[in-house]
Formats: sequence, structure tokens, C-alpha cells
Amino acid sequence: MRIGIIGAGFIGRAVARLGVAAGHEVMVSNLRGPHTLSGIPGATGAGIGTVEEAARFGEAALVAIPLHQYQTIPSAPLAGKVVLDANNYYPDRDGRIPALDAQRTTTSEMLARHLPQSRIVKAFNAILAADLEKGGSLLASGQRRAVPIASDDQEAKVVATQFLDQIGFDAVDAGPFSEGWRFERARPAYCAPLDREALLQTLKTTERDNWVLEGSWRR
Repeated sequence: MRIGIIGAGFIGRAVARLGVAAGHEVMVSNLRGPHTLSGIPGATGAGIGTVEEAARFGEAALVAIPLHQYQTIPSAPLAGKVVLDANNYYPDRDGRIPALDAQRTTTSEMLARHLPQSRIVKAFNAILAADLEKGGSLLASGQRRAVPIASDDQEAKVVATQFLDQIGFDAVDAGPFSEGWRFERARPAYCAPLDREALLQTLKTTERDNWVLEGSWRR
């Protein structure tokens, strides 16, 4: 599969490296342009290009940029494609977004409105880049690390689940976009190193007023 990555931060680079190792063709881009990405091919094995080029290149795409920049993503070249959304809402970085503060929507629903012809899956937002870099390493329980996903598109979830499996992780389906809040920033499941059963239980028992201490997930 060809994968276009929009965002060359820690998550984007980690997914690029793991994707290449799993046998996929990958192109990485960022908003500043490919002249800033000269180290990517050597570090990850991926190609580099503009955001437009990466969007057109991929049969699927990963969006891993600061949330406040999501409206810069071109919609036409991503039409009909599975788009994995790794965005998170950090008010100090992104500015206040009242609809998110009031829990009237989720970050992935916002991206889905911007890319109405794409098949969005919320994925890779709830794992630290350092943990992602470990690939399929086992937890202390002997089980694989589980990663939550959410989407209104069941077929797109299958693509995301297969890709996660190929790079060494178990996908846990949290439901539709409307349930994606359960693993957004500062929720109990956010970046927590859990296996499938533990993650399922954590997602199930999370309530709207359940939060963890800001930054506590950075171990």
C-alpha cells in the first residue's frame, strides 16, 4: 500500500519508519516543504514531497499535524481515501475551540467536516511517539500494546486495523466518531500502555467528567 503522511513530527516519522519496515511505500510531507525534510529518507526509508504530492501519492494517508492547521489540508487529492487522524487538541498550542471545550464535537469530526469525501479514522492520537517507535514490543503482561480507533466508516476501520497489526499493534474499536472523546487528550486511555482487554475496559468505563492530570501521560 502507498501511504502519504502529512506531518513530519515524531508521530509522522515513527509511522513512516514502521510502514516502510512492514513493506509499504511511504511519502512524508510537511507544511514547510520538502526542502526541510532531507533527513527523512535516511532515517525512515520514506520518500519526501509536498503536502499535495503526499496526498495524491497515498492510497491511504496519515494526518499528524497541530490541530489548528487542519484546514490547510487539501481535500481533493484525499477524496475517497482512508485518512488516519492523529490530531489532538492542545489549547495552549491550538487556541481555544469552544465546541471541543464544551464536548459538542471531537477532533476527528472536525477533520471529517473539512474532508467530507475522505474516509476518516481516528488513530495514532493516543500513543506516545517513543512507544510507537517500539513497534510490536510486548507489554509486561506479555500481550501486544493496543491502540484505540474510532470511525463512522466500518470498511475504513478494517484498513486501519490491518495496518496497525502489520506494524505490531492490536487495534481496539471504540465505536463511531461520537465515541472518540473517550481517548482524546487527558482521558484515562490517552497514551496509556494497555493490552486489548485493559484498553476495552478503560474505554467502556470512561465518563465525560473523567480526566487525568495534564501531562501525566509523559513518562
